[in-house]
Amino acid sequence: MRVYRIPFSTNVERVALAAGHKGVELEWIDVDPADRSPVEAVSGQPLVPVLVDGDEVVFDSTVILDWLDRRVAEPPLYPRDPAHRAEVRVFVDWFNNVWKRPPNLIAAELGNPEPDTERIAELGARMHDALGLFEDLLDGRDYLFGEFGAADCIAFPFLKYAAFGTAPGDDDLFHRTLVEHQPLDAGSPLHGWSSRVDSRPRS
Repeated sequence: MRVYRIPFSTNVERVALAAGHKGVELEWIDVDPADRSPVEAVSGQPLVPVLVDGDEVVFDSTVILDWLDRRVAEPPLYPRDPAHRAEVRVFVDWFNNVWKRPPNLIAAELGNPEPDTERIAELGARMHDALGLFEDLLDGRDYLFGEFGAADCIAFPFLKYAAFGTAPGDDDLFHRTLVEHQPLDAGSPLHGWSSRVDSRPRS
Protein backbone atom coordinates (compact mmCIF):
# COMPACT_ATOMS: atom_id res chain seq x y z
CA MET A 1 0.00 0.00 0.00
CA ARG A 2 1.34 3.40 -0.99
CA VAL A 3 0.19 6.65 0.59
CA TYR A 4 0.93 10.13 -0.73
CA ARG A 5 1.66 12.72 1.95
CA ILE A 6 2.94 16.24 2.58
CA PRO A 7 4.91 17.37 5.68
CA PHE A 8 3.01 18.07 8.91
CA SER A 9 -0.38 17.05 7.46
CA THR A 10 -2.94 16.41 10.21
CA ASN A 11 -5.00 14.20 7.91
CA VAL A 12 -1.96 12.14 6.94
CA GLU A 13 -1.19 11.55 10.62
CA ARG A 14 -4.68 10.11 11.07
CA VAL A 15 -3.79 7.37 8.58
CA ALA A 16 -0.33 6.79 10.07
CA LEU A 17 -1.89 6.21 13.51
CA ALA A 18 -4.59 3.90 12.16
CA ALA A 19 -2.11 1.83 10.15
CA GLY A 20 0.26 1.65 13.12
CA HIS A 21 -2.60 0.40 15.32
CA LYS A 22 -3.30 -2.37 12.84
CA GLY A 23 0.34 -3.20 12.17
CA VAL A 24 0.01 -2.31 8.48
CA GLU A 25 3.20 -1.23 6.75
CA LEU A 26 2.71 1.66 4.34
CA GLU A 27 5.03 2.95 1.65
CA TRP A 28 5.02 6.72 2.03
CA ILE A 29 5.42 8.94 -1.03
CA ASP A 30 6.44 12.47 -0.14
CA VAL A 31 4.95 15.26 -2.23
CA ASP A 32 6.00 18.91 -2.42
CA PRO A 33 3.10 20.97 -1.00
CA ALA A 34 3.71 23.52 -3.77
CA ASP A 35 3.38 20.87 -6.50
CA ARG A 36 0.46 18.50 -5.96
CA SER A 37 0.57 17.18 -9.54
CA PRO A 38 1.61 13.63 -8.48
CA VAL A 39 -1.43 13.47 -6.19
CA GLU A 40 -3.74 14.86 -8.86
CA ALA A 41 -2.37 12.42 -11.43
CA VAL A 42 -3.23 9.39 -9.29
CA SER A 43 -6.48 10.57 -7.67
CA GLY A 44 -7.92 13.42 -9.76
CA GLN A 45 -7.81 15.84 -6.81
CA PRO A 46 -5.01 17.64 -4.90
CA LEU A 47 -5.60 16.69 -1.25
CA VAL A 48 -3.61 14.20 0.82
CA PRO A 49 -3.59 11.52 2.01
CA VAL A 50 -4.23 9.30 -0.99
CA LEU A 51 -3.86 5.54 -0.59
CA VAL A 52 -3.10 3.31 -3.57
CA ASP A 53 -3.38 -0.46 -3.31
CA GLY A 54 -3.15 -2.16 -6.68
CA ASP A 55 -5.96 -0.73 -8.79
CA GLU A 56 -7.70 0.83 -5.78
CA VAL A 57 -7.29 4.54 -5.10
CA VAL A 58 -8.76 5.87 -1.84
CA PHE A 59 -8.66 9.47 -0.68
CA ASP A 60 -9.99 11.42 2.32
CA SER A 61 -8.52 10.37 5.66
CA THR A 62 -11.83 9.25 7.18
CA VAL A 63 -12.63 7.12 4.13
CA ILE A 64 -9.14 5.59 4.29
CA LEU A 65 -9.68 4.67 7.96
CA ASP A 66 -12.95 2.95 7.04
CA TRP A 67 -11.20 1.15 4.16
CA LEU A 68 -8.39 -0.04 6.46
CA ASP A 69 -10.91 -1.29 9.03
CA ARG A 70 -12.67 -3.37 6.38
CA ARG A 71 -9.42 -4.63 4.87
CA VAL A 72 -7.66 -5.51 8.15
CA ALA A 73 -10.24 -6.56 10.73
CA GLU A 74 -8.03 -6.80 13.82
CA PRO A 75 -7.46 -4.88 15.92
CA PRO A 76 -10.55 -2.82 15.07
CA LEU A 77 -10.74 0.94 14.69
CA TYR A 78 -14.49 1.01 15.33
CA PRO A 79 -16.31 -0.93 18.07
CA ARG A 80 -17.95 -4.14 16.89
CA ASP A 81 -21.08 -3.47 18.95
CA PRO A 82 -23.51 -1.60 16.64
CA ALA A 83 -24.59 0.98 19.23
CA HIS A 84 -21.04 1.81 20.29
CA ARG A 85 -19.91 1.90 16.66
CA ALA A 86 -22.69 4.37 15.88
CA GLU A 87 -21.60 6.59 18.79
CA VAL A 88 -18.05 6.76 17.43
CA ARG A 89 -19.30 7.49 13.92
CA VAL A 90 -21.42 10.36 15.26
CA PHE A 91 -18.33 11.73 17.01
CA VAL A 92 -16.22 11.45 13.85
CA ASP A 93 -18.88 13.24 11.82
CA TRP A 94 -19.19 15.97 14.47
CA PHE A 95 -15.43 16.45 14.65
CA ASN A 96 -15.02 16.71 10.88
CA ASN A 97 -18.04 18.87 10.13
CA VAL A 98 -18.59 20.93 13.30
CA TRP A 99 -15.45 21.07 15.43
CA LYS A 100 -13.11 21.79 12.51
CA ARG A 101 -15.09 24.80 11.27
CA PRO A 102 -13.86 27.40 13.79
CA PRO A 103 -10.11 26.78 13.27
CA ASN A 104 -10.58 26.68 9.50
CA LEU A 105 -12.53 29.95 9.60
CA ILE A 106 -9.93 31.58 11.85
CA ALA A 107 -7.09 30.59 9.52
CA ALA A 108 -9.06 31.94 6.55
CA GLU A 109 -9.76 35.19 8.41
CA LEU A 110 -6.08 35.61 9.30
CA GLY A 111 -5.28 35.34 5.61
CA ASN A 112 -7.32 38.47 4.86
CA PRO A 113 -5.58 41.86 4.55
CA GLU A 114 -7.58 43.17 7.54
CA PRO A 115 -8.67 40.22 9.73
CA ASP A 116 -11.85 40.64 11.76
CA THR A 117 -10.47 40.37 15.30
CA GLU A 118 -13.93 40.13 16.90
CA ARG A 119 -14.84 37.23 14.64
CA ILE A 120 -11.55 35.51 15.45
CA ALA A 121 -12.16 35.95 19.18
CA GLU A 122 -15.67 34.51 18.87
CA LEU A 123 -14.44 31.47 16.95
CA GLY A 124 -11.50 31.02 19.32
CA ALA A 125 -13.89 30.98 22.28
CA ARG A 126 -15.80 28.13 20.61
CA MET A 127 -12.56 26.16 20.28
CA HIS A 128 -11.74 26.82 23.92
CA ASP A 129 -15.19 25.72 25.08
CA ALA A 130 -14.93 22.47 23.10
CA LEU A 131 -11.92 21.39 25.16
CA GLY A 132 -14.28 20.62 28.02
CA LEU A 133 -16.17 18.11 25.89
CA PHE A 134 -12.99 16.14 25.21
CA GLU A 135 -12.04 16.30 28.89
CA ASP A 136 -15.44 14.85 29.81
CA LEU A 137 -15.04 12.03 27.28
CA LEU A 138 -11.77 11.12 29.00
CA ASP A 139 -13.29 10.99 32.48
CA GLY A 140 -12.24 7.61 33.87
CA ARG A 141 -10.78 6.26 30.65
CA ASP A 142 -7.54 6.40 28.71
CA TYR A 143 -8.97 7.04 25.25
CA LEU A 144 -11.95 8.99 23.93
CA PHE A 145 -14.28 5.98 23.77
CA GLY A 146 -12.47 3.62 26.13
CA GLU A 147 -10.29 1.61 23.76
CA PHE A 148 -7.96 3.28 21.26
CA GLY A 149 -9.68 3.61 17.91
CA ALA A 150 -10.95 5.78 15.11
CA ALA A 151 -12.03 8.68 17.35
CA ASP A 152 -8.49 9.05 18.69
CA CYS A 153 -6.98 8.83 15.20
CA ILE A 154 -9.40 11.49 13.95
CA ALA A 155 -8.98 13.98 16.81
CA PHE A 156 -5.38 13.65 17.99
CA PRO A 157 -3.58 15.24 15.02
CA PHE A 158 -5.56 18.44 15.67
CA LEU A 159 -5.77 18.46 19.47
CA LYS A 160 -2.10 17.59 19.95
CA TYR A 161 -1.20 21.22 19.18
CA ALA A 162 -2.83 22.20 22.46
CA ALA A 163 -0.39 19.94 24.31
CA PHE A 164 2.79 20.12 22.25
CA GLY A 165 2.67 23.23 20.06
CA THR A 166 4.07 23.17 16.53
CA ALA A 167 7.02 21.05 15.44
CA PRO A 168 10.24 22.69 14.26
CA GLY A 169 9.80 23.82 10.68
CA ASP A 170 6.00 23.78 10.83
CA ASP A 171 4.86 27.33 10.05
CA ASP A 172 1.38 26.40 8.83
CA LEU A 173 -1.17 29.09 9.71
CA PHE A 174 -3.86 26.55 10.52
CA HIS A 175 -1.55 24.75 12.93
CA ARG A 176 -0.64 28.01 14.66
CA THR A 177 -4.36 28.62 15.07
CA LEU A 178 -4.70 25.23 16.79
CA VAL A 179 -2.01 26.25 19.27
CA GLU A 180 -3.20 29.77 19.99
CA HIS A 181 -6.87 29.01 20.64
CA GLN A 182 -6.59 25.81 22.69
CA PRO A 183 -5.01 26.70 26.04
CA LEU A 184 -4.39 23.48 27.92
CA ASP A 185 -3.11 22.76 31.40
CA ALA A 186 -0.21 20.28 31.53
CA GLY A 187 -1.99 18.21 34.17
CA SER A 188 -5.31 17.94 32.34
CA PRO A 189 -6.83 14.63 31.15
CA LEU A 190 -6.54 15.87 27.57
CA HIS A 191 -2.83 16.48 27.95
CA GLY A 192 -2.40 12.97 29.37
CA TRP A 193 -4.40 11.51 26.50
CA SER A 194 -2.26 13.43 24.01
CA SER A 195 0.89 11.91 25.51
CA ARG A 196 -0.58 8.39 25.38
CA VAL A 197 -1.63 8.70 21.76
CA ASP A 198 1.65 10.36 20.79
CA SER A 199 3.54 7.32 22.11
CA ARG A 200 1.57 4.87 19.98
CA PRO A 201 3.11 3.26 16.87
CA ARG A 202 2.71 4.82 13.46
CA SER A 203 3.23 3.19 10.12
